[in-house]
Amino acid sequence: MMLALAMGLTSFGTIAAARQPSEAAPIHEAMAGGRKETAAIRPFRVHFSDAELADLRRRILATRWPDKETVSDQSQGVQLATIQALAHYWAADYDWRKFENRLNTIPQFVTTIDGEDIHFIHVRSKHKGALPIILTHGWPGSFIEMLKIIGPLTDPTAYGGKAEDAFDVVIPSIPGYGFSSKPTTTGWDPDRIARAWDVLMKRLGYDEYVAQGGDWGAIITDLMGVQQPKGLLGIHSNMPGTVPIPIHQALTCRSPMLPGLSEEEQRAWNELAYVYGHIGYAELMGTRPQTLTGLADSPVGLAAFMLDHDAKSLELISRAFAGQPEGLSRDDVLDNITLYWLTNTPISSARLYWENKHPFFTAKGVKIPAAISVFPDELYQAPESWAKQAYPNLIYFNRVNKGGHFAAWEQPALFTEELRAAFKPLRKGTNG
Repeated sequence: MMLALAMGLTSFGTIAAARQPSEAAPIHEAMAGGRKETAAIRPFRVHFSDAELADLRRRILATRWPDKETVSDQSQGVQLATIQALAHYWAADYDWRKFENRLNTIPQFVTTIDGEDIHFIHVRSKHKGALPIILTHGWPGSFIEMLKIIGPLTDPTAYGGKAEDAFDVVIPSIPGYGFSSKPTTTGWDPDRIARAWDVLMKRLGYDEYVAQGGDWGAIITDLMGVQQPKGLLGIHSNMPGTVPIPIHQALTCRSPMLPGLSEEEQRAWNELAYVYGHIGYAELMGTRPQTLTGLADSPVGLAAFMLDHDAKSLELISRAFAGQPEGLSRDDVLDNITLYWLTNTPISSARLYWENKHPFFTAKGVKIPAAISVFPDELYQAPESWAKQAYPNLIYFNRVNKGGHFAAWEQPALFTEELRAAFKPLRKGTNG
């Protein structure tokens, strides 16, 4: 991909790549993957060809549809009416160019870390003393999840906050996702990504910073907390790893509810029992990701697979395509799915499940300061009792009244408030 970047062409469309003087200068050179690796930061722009967009539309219109589900609810998966409404809008009204133009107004870059090209957004605040933060997405999301919170985090005075609430924002794309390169060898697991994120922050000149994540981002951020790189002040999660191992083992074995749980813990047990029984997509990607070839061939097949992540998110998205948007619009959803399609990353993103060795929801052993925001429509609502055990240096715990798995995307104002409050104790010159 390095050669392709130099030529100005990649599988992501046409881009411009040249180091921007205002970014951090190269700090080292090394050999990685048989090629010379530098710490250069290269600005990034994206443009897909008209031919690629026309091919997408042709494939959508040529979809061979299944018969209608035999139930009146979503218990068999994404309902035919929902996916047909999505496909109709995608082919007839959706405008990728509008989103592409918006993307190219945001400072985006590429740098090579451990042999892989890492795409990231980097927006510095105009306010002095801004706290650097690295935000990590998950699956079936992307860096797109975080776009709505860039303004409120970097320019708080324009969004009802104070100058002392400001953040410098870094949003990388996980290898195999979006505009980051696709690993061609094994080994890019969440632990390695966590280490790479510290390299990225140091390369950008940040000696101290905080980290945040949900979904895969939550696991990667937790592992950054476990690794405790110098300068990582603390972490925040909206899908925290709090489940005690005995609970995880019992749920995995489909055992009856363990005795002695509080009312809050019983609710979490019931939520987790449902998730553990309805996570087939993760089991398939975790064991046979290459078998999902059809996702790289059918855009509507890809869309259906991505929509069926969790029940509450599917309900939210279904309402959006039925004309009742709440939190996510039709364009929000299709911006993200179209990114996966145009970058051809359904399989490369799925391999992260195959690489992963950690249970999704268990405590990872984080000792550094940690903050948690619990959203009501998340996969499970973490009990505070479990949170205190999992994060012995818990500096913030709050339950909010709205939002689900894609919290920053769905509820950007509320999510921004949570980050401001969560990291306030870690800012210089404050006492919390």
